[in-house]
Amino acid sequence: MKTTDAPKWYVRSGHVLGNTMKMIKISALLLLWMPIILVAQKDNQQKLAQTGMKFLAASPDPRAAGLGDAMTALEGGAEMMFYNPAGMANMDGKFSVSFGQMAWIADIKYNLAGAAFKAGNMGTFGVNVMSVDYGEIQATVRADNERGYVDLPNSIHPVAMAVGVSYARALSDRFAIGGSVKRVMQDLGSAATTYDKSISDYVYESYKQTVMAYDFGVLYKTGFKSLQFAFNARNFAKEIKYEEETFQLPLTMRMGLSMDLMDFSSIGKDHNLLLSVDAEHPRDFAEVIKLGTEYSFRNLLSLRAGYAFPSDQQGLTFGGGIQVKRGERKVQADYSYTQFGVFNAVQRIGIKIGL
Repeated sequence: MKTTDAPKWYVRSGHVLGNTMKMIKISALLLLWMPIILVAQKDNQQKLAQTGMKFLAASPDPRAAGLGDAMTALEGGAEMMFYNPAGMANMDGKFSVSFGQMAWIADIKYNLAGAAFKAGNMGTFGVNVMSVDYGEIQATVRADNERGYVDLPNSIHPVAMAVGVSYARALSDRFAIGGSVKRVMQDLGSAATTYDKSISDYVYESYKQTVMAYDFGVLYKTGFKSLQFAFNARNFAKEIKYEEETFQLPLTMRMGLSMDLMDFSSIGKDHNLLLSVDAEHPRDFAEVIKLGTEYSFRNLLSLRAGYAFPSDQQGLTFGGGIQVKRGERKVQADYSYTQFGVFNAVQRIGIKIGL
């Protein structure tokens, strides 16, 4: 049936669908250009130490770290909730689980877990949690002596946690969107404020804060080979106040692109050479460029390297992964090693399971 012979409702619905897809593409391009505009703006003020709850800015996943944290324009499973949730819209299989641990500087330990479920045309739903253990710190209080303080009999054990839910959906074969809502908590412990003679002890005050935070992202497949663009914004939240000082969460905006460079090679499908680049615009630091590359052989063995600049201490990151498939089941183990200047190197391990 020719278009001219089609019923009016059919023609109109076709025009509406076509216009909708055009609007989606235009919106995607506008979102992708937004970070470029932000990066182009010059700010004479130094953007240092302007945010709190910095644990949200860390990259705990070993594959992401191995790629220099350039994850915005990549696709995957449950681990994408910690980077760009739009990247899990087209995940392989129906179910994905991710676990990881990071030995951060100063003996700080991160743990993360995520699970994602693909509900057909309804989209992909996920839940995630990240916890931080800062270790024990000896409690002290100010005193008029040579040291200026005295030790208290107790210790402080600061912790932090973020628990969230995510959703992603592919609106077309090229365009996907995603978002996350998370409850963020940071407990700095209880501090001695004043000495109460009536009880012969100090009065303690708890320093615990919770806040709701939001992430969102888009991913666009250009149609040229495997080239993909993406934009992601993380940690939108209201201001938080400790005592008299207010601060904001580490809001970060990123634009990324990725591509398999083997698209230009005739070697064969057994080899893949992924290149991923992110341009990051954080609230409290200078703009950062993150580069990552990953060589994979038959999707079984992967070797990775990444670098971020400018950076005060973080250097090159190296990593690798092994993937085993049994039918529709897939198990992947990853490791990364990051040089960190005057600090000890940061190491990450992770397991991913796909069904």
